[in-house]
Amino acid sequence: MVEGLFGNKTAEKVLLHIFHYGESHASIIASDFKIATTPVRKQLNRFETAGILISKEVGKSRVYTFNKKSVFTGLIKKIIEIVYESIPLVERQKIFQVRRRPRRKGKPVI
Repeated sequence: MVEGLFGNKTAEKVLLHIFHYGESHASIIASDFKIATTPVRKQLNRFETAGILISKEVGKSRVYTFNKKSVFTGLIKKIIEIVYESIPLVERQKIFQVRRRPRRKGKPVI
């Protein structure tokens, strides 16, 4: 949808994924969208260089999240939110079906 704005489909997928989960890393984004890891890493690096994303080391992984200090982040998140909301719910559930947080201890599985 916004590939013309951000340059390519990978950029859109990266931003949608980070918008949905709050933070993520390259291999998970590539796995969820069934694409190669290299273009995802390149796109994450471009966004970090532009100041839209920031990263931190967590174990052996580099985890990316939106840069709250950037003046552009709010605008970009608003655009991504519009794109995210325009995706049908069934489609969103297919893309983002994997649970990323651990289940609370003792919580029943339904």
